Amino acid sequence: MNDTIDFGVFIGRFQPLHIGHEHVITHALERVNRLIVLVGSANMARDPRNPFTYAERETMLRAAFRHEVAEGRLIIAPLDDHLYSDTAWVTQVQRTVRAIVLDHGNHHGFQSHGLSDFRVALAGYGKDASSYYLKLFPEWENLQIDSQYGTFSSSDVRQRYFQRIPDVAGSILSTGVAEFLRHFMLGDTFRALLEEAEFLAAYPAQWGKGPFVTADAVVVQSGHILLVERGRAPGKGLLALPGGFVNPAERIRDAAIRELREETSISDGKGQIPPAMLASFIEDSRSRVFDAPNRSLRGRIITHAFLFRLPERRKLFSVKGGDDAAHARWYRFGDLSPEMLFEDHWSIIEEMADL
Repeated sequence: MNDTIDFGVFIGRFQPLHIGHEHVITHALERVNRLIVLVGSANMARDPRNPFTYAERETMLRAAFRHEVAEGRLIIAPLDDHLYSDTAWVTQVQRTVRAIVLDHGNHHGFQSHGLSDFRVALAGYGKDASSYYLKLFPEWENLQIDSQYGTFSSSDVRQRYFQRIPDVAGSILSTGVAEFLRHFMLGDTFRALLEEAEFLAAYPAQWGKGPFVTADAVVVQSGHILLVERGRAPGKGLLALPGGFVNPAERIRDAAIRELREETSISDGKGQIPPAMLASFIEDSRSRVFDAPNRSLRGRIITHAFLFRLPERRKLFSVKGGDDAAHARWYRFGDLSPEMLFEDHWSIIEEMADL
């Protein structure tokens, strides 16, 4: 039997790419004909945990493995987050790998037997992580890569980087990545991310680590959704669902209605819509709790989302930004993309609005 593995699959966020990642990729390429690198969190808006876009991370990988990419041995593809559906995430991995294997494995031609014509293996470092992935992809082999770079991670690089005097960890970054970080720290995007990182670092001291309870309003009307633009950190400039923290003497459902009115001043021809009328638009059977432990960098925040389905009409209810929202507007679903949304709000919209 031929011991050569046709395709390896390596999944990571690479925020940023460091020599530990490069070690795994280099050694995987010694054991596979082609390596598919899936870059995770490709659909997330920038924040201090995910500061670099998919395109920027793809550029890092291409620069570090220029020859392998040119030869078609290293194939880079985006992988979105699906915070509330492991099934959706696994499905995207399977579909992406299948498309790449059938395309490249047959020289861009037709393949009659699907993936069964090829050997595919998951490449990774660390027995615990590989065991987890094997449970999700039992049909693929396991390609374990040992590494001497076990004392640091990308989070260590980011922690040293996002400070008033940035420290680019050149000893664990390839030349191209280090140069990118030095150039990046001179721009407005870095300054905005640093402001947010400082805000998040101070947040627990001021408010505690939680858990906190919030309420969000998913308001839909005639193919549109009502969103606000955040006027301050965290997520300044990103779109978000109207919502906020629940007051001590308040029901969660009432908090969603109150925040909706405060942040959007939603009105019809008679003026601002009263709470009782807004409550009548809630589809109680669609209410959901969103509690991913890492959904917010502020701390442990558990939100309750309520679907407000407003009557279909040619003229949408009027809205105007208020409270801490820079503006409130109706957006067509088809004009939105995940990286425009704050925290996990795109995932909430996907679940609540049946996208």
